Formats: sequence, structure tokens, C-alpha cells
Amino acid sequence: MKKLVKVVAAIIENEQQEILCALRSPEMSIPNRWEFPGGKVEAGEDIFSALEREISEELNCKIETFKEVFNDNTHEYETFTINLISIKCRVVEGTPTKSEHSKLVWLKRDNLDSLKWAPADIPAVEQLIQEI
Repeated sequence: MKKLVKVVAAIIENEQQEILCALRSPEMSIPNRWEFPGGKVEAGEDIFSALEREISEELNCKIETFKEVFNDNTHEYETFTINLISIKCRVVEGTPTKSEHSKLVWLKRDNLDSLKWAPADIPAVEQLIQEI
């Protein structure tokens, strides 16, 4: 049986109604695909504090979550299964800066489908586009 990994992803929107998109580096699993930044939920963590911790570590900024799940998707990759929980949030301190990712870009919802997304992120992308 494949390992199930519980992951949280931040849908960070700025005042111009653009969404932060992060390009996975060549060294990461599922390389050179776009995703919403985030990471694994550790034992004993709730999804909201896990996301705040991950964004602080990955993007060197503080976020505030909207305390509700935007999209919950389970996707089976070749070697593992991911339960990706996407949560809307906003930056409350600092500016997102990349440390693990190759690139960060802000895009309007109607441009999100121009990127090559990691398969697990696609349902959240489609849901965001439908909000237009």
C-alpha cells in the first residue's frame, strides 16, 4: 500500500486579487511543476497551524488563514498518495520570498491555467478559476 501524505497548501491572494504560484525546483519530487506553497502536516498539528508554520519556513513571511478548507483532494502518484488540503489565506507580515522553489509569481485567476500544475493541485486551480 502506498504511503498517504497529508499536505496543506496556501492559496495566498494579494490586494490586486492575484494568487501566489510556486514553481517546484528540479530537486523536488514532481519537479518543474507549479503548486500552491505549503507542506506536510506534522503529528499533533492542526491543518491551519501546519500551514502557518510551513509558509513561515518556506516563504519567510506570516500568513493568516481563513479557517476553512477551500479544496480537499486526494491524488495518487506513482510512489505515494497525497491528501492535499488547500486553504485560502493572506500575508499579514513580510513579503513571500522563495527558498525551496525555483520561482514565485502572482497571477490573476483567469491566467492560472497557463501554468503546468502538479496534478494534485489541479482541482483547486479549477475551483479558483470558476470563482471568476
